[in-house]
Amino acid sequence: VRWMMYWIIFSLFLATETITDLLIFWFPFYYEVKMAFVIWLLSPYTRGASLLYRKFVHPALSRREKEIDTYITQARERSYQTMVRFGKRGLNLAATAAVQAATK
Repeated sequence: VRWMMYWIIFSLFLATETITDLLIFWFPFYYEVKMAFVIWLLSPYTRGASLLYRKFVHPALSRREKEIDTYITQARERSYQTMVRFGKRGLNLAATAAVQAATK
């Protein structure tokens, strides 16, 4: 669980880092502060990732749990329908190719 919290927080950090690097890279000690932040996230003594996850990410996910579940259900249904559609299209192409090969 601790590693899950770390990787979720670290991925959010990486996503925001791409934008912030372009804007504030020129601040003094920016890279040192960034490195210290990652060490703080990772350290078993400070448990920074767990703290941030429990304070910010978990409450946000809990508030949107029903929306997330609905989205996952819709995505599952759409993916099933898409696979059926592609399967039918593939069978039609294979049947057409077989008929054309047989007529030649």
